[in-house]
Amino acid sequence: MFFNIRKRIKKRLRRVKRPVWSLGILLIVVLFVAIRLVTADSKPTAGVIEALSKDPQEREVYLRKEYVCGQETTSLGYMQADEIIRLLQQHPEWSGHTDMEGAVWLVEHIEDLSDDCKQNGYISLDKAGNLSLFDGPPDREKVLRTFFQLDIESMESSLPDHIIQELREGIRVSDFDEYNSVISTFSDYAVDDTEHVMKYKSESESIR
Repeated sequence: MFFNIRKRIKKRLRRVKRPVWSLGILLIVVLFVAIRLVTADSKPTAGVIEALSKDPQEREVYLRKEYVCGQETTSLGYMQADEIIRLLQQHPEWSGHTDMEGAVWLVEHIEDLSDDCKQNGYISLDKAGNLSLFDGPPDREKVLRTFFQLDIESMESSLPDHIIQELREGIRVSDFDEYNSVISTFSDYAVDDTEHVMKYKSESESIR
């Protein structure tokens, strides 16, 4: 329901006074995100390959899939060092590290929601007025992730009552498009915190 009326909400927002975003700030944020994407996983992966080369013993291996919302861990069993290195080389987008017991953890970042999040994810308001992601209905108060604080007064004066009520009761997000759509829409009512608002506007709009 919410996803289908998002365009009508956006038309309303054009008539609402919103913060003016500086082009310079936008460029800085985009550059910062790009640098982090390029450099985030290179050192851990290189480190685990070096460690495996120096100490080529059989190790227990786990694959952790980290989603935008949720994660899943699978045991790959015991593997020889050269097998692990070859697996990392076949998947350069993965990162890797060893834990205190010597087990190897391979990490895959996935731009999607986990199956569990698709079944149980709700976006609503927490007690402090922050737009947040909940595991299950918001009355259970199981917050998975907090996005940004909302200007409740401005939002309530601009949006239809049934949208406000739907947000308070919890908006189900069963796919990645709807997840980003909800965040992007309500970011127009975020309290002026440039770093957090630009981050989530960038994340949500980059997939469209």
